[in-house]
Amino acid sequence: MTRDEFIAAARAEGYAEPVAVSRDGSYRLDDHAHPFDAFAWITEGAITLDVAGQVTTYAAGSTFRLPAGTFHVEWAGPQGVQYLAARRELPRH
Repeated sequence: MTRDEFIAAARAEGYAEPVAVSRDGSYRLDDHAHPFDAFAWITEGAITLDVAGQVTTYAAGSTFRLPAGTFHVEWAGPQGVQYLAARRELPRH
């Protein structure tokens, strides 16, 4: 997937305009969840997510999605990670 393809997919699926995120190799965020759906495209380095014991590493060129409310742990690879992240807010009732 290219940058333009990622942005087009995010827009088509109702995500907000993606923003660039950069984390160094020491980055780690313990168990947490987001109040929005997340869609990300890794541009450099790698990030690992642990979702309910399922650990997956996403390297440059790959994408991942996390539905709102999904508890997870995340950490950057040794060289850090850079990615584009898009959010899709949940409708309020």
